[in-house]
Amino acid sequence: MSQKVVLSLAAVGLLAGAALLVLPMPSNGDDAPAAETASAIFAGGCFWCMEADFEKLAGVSEVVSGYIGGDIKSPTYKQVSRGATKHVEAVRIDYDPQQVSYEQLLDHFWVNIDPTVDDRQFCDTGRHYRPAIFYQDKAEQRAAEASRKAVKDAGEVSPIKVTIEPAGEFWVAETYHQDYYKKNPLRYNYYRISCGRDARLKDLWGDAALDGKPT
Repeated sequence: MSQKVVLSLAAVGLLAGAALLVLPMPSNGDDAPAAETASAIFAGGCFWCMEADFEKLAGVSEVVSGYIGGDIKSPTYKQVSRGATKHVEAVRIDYDPQQVSYEQLLDHFWVNIDPTVDDRQFCDTGRHYRPAIFYQDKAEQRAAEASRKAVKDAGEVSPIKVTIEPAGEFWVAETYHQDYYKKNPLRYNYYRISCGRDARLKDLWGDAALDGKPT
């Protein structure tokens, strides 16, 4: 990613990042409050890869693969992959906002997807692989829109076809999909390399796609 894009994305998360620095940390006593947990929902193609990309971030406690945006209840992978339900493969990212902000997660989202296409991601084709940000409240919507505008205004990657949509029901995917990259590392690595995901990300974003850190 060029310096211009990095600076634009960093500007989006600047206020949130500053706020994190002044948040009080709980004491170590027995009466210390439980850590706050928030969630974010992103679609960026294969949810195996999205899990792997986000679980390496400090402050992220869990990434869950699932389906969102469709019109039937409890969809199965077979139904979604046929394109019969209007669902998209997505991940729910559970995180501690005292360690990582929603804006920083958005920064990381952009450099781990191909935003120039709306009907596929890398070697996976179909509307169920389209890239999207699913907001859960007005604050997330504003942050997502500001983030997308920053990428568009930077002008280094185009066109930008990522949609920003209200989050409906998030359906957790089958157990065998969860943490697939940990359970089946050889198959996962072969899939990721043969799919050309990292090569395309480097073409789009440069070293920013490879450092694994939000800006």
